[in-house]
Amino acid sequence: MIIVNFKTYESAVGENAVALAKIHEVVAEETGAEIAVAVNALDLEKVAAAVSIPVFAQHVDAVGFGSFTGGIPPALVKKMGAVGTLLNHSEKRLGGQLAECVTAAKAAGLKVIICAEDDAEAERIAAELKPDFVAVEPPELIGGEISVTTANPEIVENAVKKVGTTPLLVGAGVKNGADVKTALKLGAKGVLLASGVTKAENPAEVLRDLASGLNQKI
Repeated sequence: MIIVNFKTYESAVGENAVALAKIHEVVAEETGAEIAVAVNALDLEKVAAAVSIPVFAQHVDAVGFGSFTGGIPPALVKKMGAVGTLLNHSEKRLGGQLAECVTAAKAAGLKVIICAEDDAEAERIAAELKPDFVAVEPPELIGGEISVTTANPEIVENAVKKVGTTPLLVGAGVKNGADVKTALKLGAKGVLLASGVTKAENPAEVLRDLASGLNQKI
C-alpha cells in the first residue's frame, strides 16, 4: 500500500490537488498497486469526487456538527467522501487529545492511521488505541533524502514485532521502489510519504517506481 500525504505543498492544493490525485489514480490502474492520497480539508470533497482511489483526511477533530468553529468533524469528512484519516502526524501531534480523536473518527466510520515517532510509541498506540494502521515516521528523517529503511531499519523491524497484528506503514525519507521493497522485506505493509511525490517533476514516474517495489518478490 502506498499513501501519499499532499500536506499543503503548492503543487498539491486546489486544482493541483485534483490533478495530482488523478495521476495517482491512473498509476494505480496501470500497475494494480493500492494507492491512496491524504489531502487537506479544503480540497477533500473535490478530490474525493474526482477519483476512485481512497482519499484520506490529513486530520480530524473530536467534534460533531454544531458550535465548533474551526473544527473538522469526522462525520463531515466521511460525508465529503473520505474513507479515513491520518492522526498524530509529526506536524500535527495531538498529545492527550489523540484518544478522543480516534474514538470520534471510528464512530464516524473512518479508517484511522496513527503516526508514531518510533517503535515504542507505535507499540503503545497499537495496544491502547487499536487503529487500522500505525505509521512509523522518525521526525528527523521526514522530508530528507535518506529513507528510514536505510538509516534505521531496526526501528521498522522492532515496530513490526511490537504492533502485533496491526498493519505497519513506514514513512520518512521514502523515495523509490527500492525503499518500498526494503520496507516490505522488514515486515511493513506499505509506505506513507509526501515530498518524494508531491514535489517531483514527474509524479507519475515516481509513483510507477514506488509501485514496482510492491510488485517485486521479497
